[in-house]
Parts: sequence; structure tokens; C-alpha cells
Amino acid sequence: MKEIYLNKTDPNFKFEVANKLGGESLKACFACGACTGACPVKGVNGEFDPRKIIRMILLGLKEEVLSSNLIWYCLLCNTCSFVCPQDVKFSEVMGVLREMAVNDGHVSPSLLNTMKDVDKFFLDLRQKALFKLLEGKDKPIEVDIKEFVKSLL
Repeated sequence: MKEIYLNKTDPNFKFEVANKLGGESLKACFACGACTGACPVKGVNGEFDPRKIIRMILLGLKEEVLSSNLIWYCLLCNTCSFVCPQDVKFSEVMGVLREMAVNDGHVSPSLLNTMKDVDKFFLDLRQKALFKLLEGKDKPIEVDIKEFVKSLL
């Protein structure tokens, strides 16, 4: 359990996020955890927890959220949004937080563009891998993943 000091919170943070394009759905969250249960990032990084990030926003932990590396881990895959009973668009909220982190000087402005390039690179790599794997779909697939990836690059 972590202590929260009221003098280190910004009660307007949730409104600041919710008033930006993409952040409007934030306040509908009632912390059911469906997003966290469905999140593929949470499956490989136990620290990443969409419900916790939303809770931190609602509590006004602006500096902690915007300076956290966690907001950059989201894949923006929208899996969380598909399962959310309140229709919270968590990946859109992540976009808002990333822009705010840049605007508030927590990260370099070039990070947003670099992350877009990284995301595009891995989507392209995934597509190449899928095409290559489907070429022999009727054969058993046994792949040394490191060598397989090298062959795609």
C-alpha cells in the first residue's frame, strides 16, 4: 500500500485529461478490472495495470502518472476498450497522457514520433512473419524465433 499525500495531488488532473480529445470517457470508469484482465501488456509486464493508471488519474497523481514509463508501455491495441462495460477508451486516454507528458517536459517531443516509428516497424515485422508462416500452413511449424526474426529483417 502506497501513501498518497494530498499536497502532491492535482484535483483538476482528471478534468484536464477528460477535457482533451480522447480523454472524455475516463470518468466513466468504475474500476471493474476488465481492462487489466484483457491487457496483453499486463500479461508480460506485471507493473502495467490499466485500472491502476486510471485510478491514479482520478486521484490526481499528475506528476506520478506523466513521469511514469508505464504510459509508454501500452500497445494501443484497444483490447481494453473492447471489454470495458463502461466504454472507456483507455488507449485514447494513453494518447492524451503521452501528449501531456511531452507538453509538460517529462519526455522529449521526439519520443512520440519515435514510438510511432517503432510501432509501425513491429507491425510490419509481424505482417512479414505472418505471411512467411502462412506459406507453409499445412506443415508443422517449428521455428527458432531468433533466427526466424533475423530472416525477416
